[in-house]
Amino acid sequence: MNGSRWSSLTCGLSVPRQNGKNALLEVRELFGMVGRGEKFLHTAHEVKTARKAFKRLQHFFGTSPNDPGAKYPELNALVSEVRNVNGQEAVILKNGGSVELVARSKNSGRGFTVDVLVMDEAQEMTDDDLEALMPTTSSAPLGNPQWIFTGTPPGPRANGDVFTRTRLEALEGKSKRLAWHEWSCEGSIDLDSHEAWRAANPALGSRLQFEVIEGERARFSDDGFARERLGMWAGTSSQAVIDGESWAAVADPASMAIENLALAIDVSPDRSVASVALAGLRADGLWHIELDEHRAGVGWIAPWIVARCERNKIRAVVVDAMSAAGTLIDDLAKAKVKVTTTDSRAMAAACGQVFDGVMENRLRHTDQPQVNVSLSTARQRPLGDAWAWNRKTATSDITPIVACTLALWGAQNSSVKKPTRKTGASSERRAVVM
Repeated sequence: MNGSRWSSLTCGLSVPRQNGKNALLEVRELFGMVGRGEKFLHTAHEVKTARKAFKRLQHFFGTSPNDPGAKYPELNALVSEVRNVNGQEAVILKNGGSVELVARSKNSGRGFTVDVLVMDEAQEMTDDDLEALMPTTSSAPLGNPQWIFTGTPPGPRANGDVFTRTRLEALEGKSKRLAWHEWSCEGSIDLDSHEAWRAANPALGSRLQFEVIEGERARFSDDGFARERLGMWAGTSSQAVIDGESWAAVADPASMAIENLALAIDVSPDRSVASVALAGLRADGLWHIELDEHRAGVGWIAPWIVARCERNKIRAVVVDAMSAAGTLIDDLAKAKVKVTTTDSRAMAAACGQVFDGVMENRLRHTDQPQVNVSLSTARQRPLGDAWAWNRKTATSDITPIVACTLALWGAQNSSVKKPTRKTGASSERRAVVM
């Protein structure tokens, strides 16, 4: 505690499975309910997990007030109500303290006002979930709220952006009121090392047995064992849309497009930086993307595009009309450059083209650091049944990968508008290394 407030508004715990994190949550909830009269909302990704947490609390408080079979009569004497209705489980004490348990959804926070928000299984927590839940503590009854995230490193199909972002914030020291605890291995390690197993699993030798972990090691994939048993995070790219190995497999620093050349522009929301990318078809029939220019501000873009169109056979200049780059459409029109604009459907198709191109080995990129970094930090946002790049959850500038995505769409799409300025009879295309 710091005066009358918790020193940490946000608390995070990442630990491999079956190491007792639920017991730590129980200690925190028991202390808060009994000692401080705090109200808790305990959430989990699945109903069965929330129900299991409720059953553990019943072990301490009993199944009802004045429960003759209560294991701890002194705690049962504090109980005002126990709700057993599935989906509405709660233990409410006479001092005002309580724990209510729910499975997370877009509306799961409606109707609750609490002091402490517990988010178990945080590796499966979306921004929609978080935004539905956070307001439950806005008017915390005791005026001293706290948010607790617990889980394991997110897997490749988990929506773990919230948990990942919280961890990054802690590691970068961006918040003075954030506590992060983690048991994990990092770097290049021997997955068969018993020392590594001990370092990442505080319960090894008590709850966890070496023989069981040996069985997991034999049956899990290397990535699965590293994540689930050694608590290893894949850096900032743990939830990357395209994994680093697949992206590296289609890198070609000497790659060059010679046909179907298209340019695309993307601008950061604060307009501090912008990217222009080029895509096209190579001589061998593979598709190519590269970052052509990346600079601060936006004033340079229109004249730069004009110059490129004058010297190259550019079939399209693409801009997402709903993005910050949309304001450049008029500037380019004044410069007599006709722009092809995209909508949400086209953006979803463009993202799919990049993903499929990489996974099906039909695309090459020039291994530029700016593009690599932007891809590693870019995340997905749902777009109907498809997805698009999500700026909101990005941890750095993603204009390079967004521009590359739009450029590839422009190179492949048959309905683009050709820029109206004359293009040269021959191309000056050259490899660009940023």
